[in-house]
Amino acid sequence: MADYRIAAIGGDGIGPEVVRAGIEVLRAAEQREGGFSLTFETFPWGSDYYFEHSRMMPDDGLETLKPFDAIYFGAVGDMRLPDDVTLWGLRLKICQGFDQYANVRPARVLKGVTSPLRNPGNLDWVIVRENSEGEYSGAGGRVHRGLPEEVAVDASVFTRTGCERIQRFAFELARKRPRKKLTLVTKSNAQRHGMVMWDEIFAALKGDYPDVETDKVLVDAATVRMTLHPDSLDVIVASNLHADILSDLAAALSGSIGVAPTANLNPEGRFPSMFEPIHGSAPDIVGKNVANPIGTFWTAAFMLESLGEAKAGARIMRAVERVTSAGSPLTPDLGGNATTDDVTRAVCEAIAGENE
Repeated sequence: MADYRIAAIGGDGIGPEVVRAGIEVLRAAEQREGGFSLTFETFPWGSDYYFEHSRMMPDDGLETLKPFDAIYFGAVGDMRLPDDVTLWGLRLKICQGFDQYANVRPARVLKGVTSPLRNPGNLDWVIVRENSEGEYSGAGGRVHRGLPEEVAVDASVFTRTGCERIQRFAFELARKRPRKKLTLVTKSNAQRHGMVMWDEIFAALKGDYPDVETDKVLVDAATVRMTLHPDSLDVIVASNLHADILSDLAAALSGSIGVAPTANLNPEGRFPSMFEPIHGSAPDIVGKNVANPIGTFWTAAFMLESLGEAKAGARIMRAVERVTSAGSPLTPDLGGNATTDDVTRAVCEAIAGENE
């Protein structure tokens, strides 16, 4: 029987709350499915850790995480600290340190959930985000701080290797989906160097995937298609910044940012991949027991699928949709008045009570 070691990092804000809920659901799936076991180790890294140790995670944190099969992550961000300190000190340190270059964000309208779109059609997308370089490369700096002539520079760094590997990943993913359609999103009319290289690489790779239908669109036009013509999209591949923004829009159009999952993948398996909901730390609802855990449950299903336990992951998603289609219990972001605990309990009961 396979035994998977999972590093659980709640992080900041509602992160610890939803990760605890996610572990309950994973335990329910483990017991119901059989055939594998999960061993969790929790790490108290994040902003509270920072105030004790002047860092978001230990200096040897990556070495500590390296032996694990996966990382289950909550959120990062604390109003007491600058956002760049929290993000670069924990989440991006793990993503870049473990070369988790493929950020994968599915978006679809779950049964019983209402999209804000008047006609969402068959809204079922996967956004593939380059996750290791681009606009979030960290290249740049500031000089003459505090003076009128202060200069701040952020340099987007695009490498041919980085662009090609994420586009190939997206092509391979599109090839496995029923529609076999891939859309490239760039801003190559205004960003004349890096984005033009993205376009050129895409044009060169298309011939290797004759079974995949392709098109490309500028990022501003992509927002129009997402809202007015959702059926025109399937798999979307874009740079770090563009896909980050588009995937939040995709989550909102699916009904709530609280339901959306993310996988930060090292596809070659040289390092553990990290799985997280995309909703952030939500400081306004911390401790109120109203955070929507569904994004964390979907993330758990995603993690199990990545580990080779697709059947258990599918069981979690069936349970989630049985709860959402019933219309209750739902958290306030989905129009209900239930608590995080209520939804967690309902999903666990749906897993346990499912008839084969």
